[in-house]
Amino acid sequence: MTPTSRRTFLRNGLILGTGALLGAPALRSAYAAEAQTMVLYNGQHAKTTQALVNAFTKATGIQVEIRKGGSTQLANQIIEEGSRSPADVFYAEESPPVDALAEKGLLTRLPESTTKQVLPGYTSKNNEWLGVTARCRVTVYNTSMVKASELPVSIMDMATAAWKNRVGFVPTSGSFQEQIIAIKLLKGRDAALNWLKGLKEYGQIYNGNMAAMRAVERGEIATALVNNYYWFIVANEIGAKNMKSAIHYAGPKDPGGLITVSSAGILKTGKHQAAAEKFLAYMVSQAGQEAIVDTVAEYPLRPGVKSPFALKPFDQLNPPDVTPAQLGDAADAVALRREAGLA
Repeated sequence: MTPTSRRTFLRNGLILGTGALLGAPALRSAYAAEAQTMVLYNGQHAKTTQALVNAFTKATGIQVEIRKGGSTQLANQIIEEGSRSPADVFYAEESPPVDALAEKGLLTRLPESTTKQVLPGYTSKNNEWLGVTARCRVTVYNTSMVKASELPVSIMDMATAAWKNRVGFVPTSGSFQEQIIAIKLLKGRDAALNWLKGLKEYGQIYNGNMAAMRAVERGEIATALVNNYYWFIVANEIGAKNMKSAIHYAGPKDPGGLITVSSAGILKTGKHQAAAEKFLAYMVSQAGQEAIVDTVAEYPLRPGVKSPFALKPFDQLNPPDVTPAQLGDAADAVALRREAGLA
């Protein structure tokens, strides 16, 4: 037994006396329990992940230790920890932090039996990470402050004088970073930079997506650029019929309708590879997907799974032709923000 294992057993009160327990069933059970525990670095919403972990443990008996943090923060922590990292699996709210680990060679290649469970186009180029669930970027708007017919087809038109003080946005949001990169890929770097400069000049900065969403609902600002599920969070709290805001979907192929994914990968340095592989396989199984989408208004990426939320059908979204893998680690988004004067 390693010193760490011995300390774990002592802390849990499992060792009462070396001679008394050598070869005893209690000691064998303790070893089995230790072998059936994995560590999850979690950047996804806590409620969603807890529901998934509870279902996974019930189905497999494998215990999961959850360590919570921001997705980018956790990715940086894993890089800093290197081979010393206790992480077995990294589950992020967005794909760029996971892709950053793949680019550094820190993730294992996932079994095809797992990656083929999700829709094509929602895994990394080398199958080192996969999309778990998806969401789309939308414009939420206060129906008393702006008519649906007044909303532009493209979000590019919202960073203009015509929308001064009428657009809320969260420049530090992970999904906003992905949207910046999508604009860069679709329209060029100058267009992305000018869009950001326009938002800085005419828009209103919020420090979180829920803050922006609630500001629209309260009538403090006419619109906000957020993920679709934030509207459903508020609707679930007060009832959809009582909502003073609604969701506007951008025009066909517009970056305003970008689809992004929560994603996961397995660390090469993880000490529990078999358990980690079972966890990712469960994430994209029928039961795992249902456990996730029951808690959040995201789209399941496994065909045949239905969301209990009244989402616009996935095949009707008509997003821009940018896949999560093409977004990469979204590193240039920070540089573009700084150039535009957005910290």
